[in-house]
Amino acid sequence: MTAVTSARGASPRFDGSLSSSRERLSLAVALRDDWLGHAFSTLPADRPAAEAAVTGLYGLAGAPPPRFVWIPSPAAAPPALRDEQPAFARPRLRAADAPARWADWPVASRLASLLSALRTRLDRRVPRPWSVGHRPRPAWHQVAHTMTAEDALSDGYALRDVLWTAVHDPLSATLLDGPRPAIRTALLPAADAGPLGLTFHGQHDAHWIGHYDIHARLGLAAYRAADTRQLALWAALARAAGWWWPGDGVCVVAERPAEVHTEPLPGARHGELRLHHPGRPAVRYGDGAEVYALHGTAVPRWVVTEPTVARIHREPNVEVRRCAIERIGWDTYVDRAGLHLLAQAPDPGNPRSHLHLYHVPRRVWGTPGRVLLVVNGSVEPDGRRRRYGLSVPAGIDDPVAAAGWSYGLSGPQYARLARRT
Repeated sequence: MTAVTSARGASPRFDGSLSSSRERLSLAVALRDDWLGHAFSTLPADRPAAEAAVTGLYGLAGAPPPRFVWIPSPAAAPPALRDEQPAFARPRLRAADAPARWADWPVASRLASLLSALRTRLDRRVPRPWSVGHRPRPAWHQVAHTMTAEDALSDGYALRDVLWTAVHDPLSATLLDGPRPAIRTALLPAADAGPLGLTFHGQHDAHWIGHYDIHARLGLAAYRAADTRQLALWAALARAAGWWWPGDGVCVVAERPAEVHTEPLPGARHGELRLHHPGRPAVRYGDGAEVYALHGTAVPRWVVTEPTVARIHREPNVEVRRCAIERIGWDTYVDRAGLHLLAQAPDPGNPRSHLHLYHVPRRVWGTPGRVLLVVNGSVEPDGRRRRYGLSVPAGIDDPVAAAGWSYGLSGPQYARLARRT
């Protein structure tokens, strides 16, 4: 578990004299980690830098500099946007309803259009390795979780292929599956519940900005001058502030969190992180807005602070239920919920571990079922192997068959596995 901050100052610079793939990979990893540092920064926003970047983007969209409204967290965005109506009118999303002239579009729509066009052009300069010439995914991508980037280079894989998995994928997995959905779910209303407008993510846009930035710094991509200038504005904003909402004549910008806690993904080889804290918010803002997360899963506060069997049974979200059960412990949950052990057996896919198959009465989840308790084949960051439950069909009575079903295998097929993860 870590609390991550990022110091102000310039990012690592590319030395144009670098020639070897190994040196470039080393620099790429440093730049990737630098962008992750910005993404999880808990420093106060650099307001002058953020406002200058937004003003520059407004200018590219043909709009004058906006008036800025700073808020302490994304949770404060809905009331701030309501106070600034009609500047944040919902964008017209249907082509038939769009104004004929681009200059008449809401500024948020113009910025979204600018960004989409920019990324399309940059993608042409940094294509997916497996899309060039309609090639299949490279072999390196298939072994990404079993080989380090350095070993891949030693085995002869191309630097461009290795960079995709060592840089692009970790940034995307960390941010797109981490703080962005967690913060949106915990702190913002549903899309149809209020005038939220288009949301841009500031520091949490580091995944796509870092991807293009790193390829350029390594000398592996050359962009048009205008695209380089626009990318620099998005990058400056990601280094300076949190989420933001552009409106006509006014822009609402959120501060960065005051506290962020993460842990490495189990088995991660490329710096992947996930939100986690076992006893307090994983993300906390200065105004008290908070996001709870256990091992990367966003959960309500009660899961961390007051988990009970009754609350677990009222919870409709399967992942939240799982986290709450793991919080109180499977043995405690099995006892208090009245689950009945049907059978147990050694786990063929995980030596020295056992499978336990339980019957779940109808009164527990509203329908009869089975739960298979297994020990994870991968080691957690703290060195332990997590015990977790899998829902399996009610008609399965054999633990090995239940484990096989979870992999799409028969019981005999699963029994022949050398090792699962």
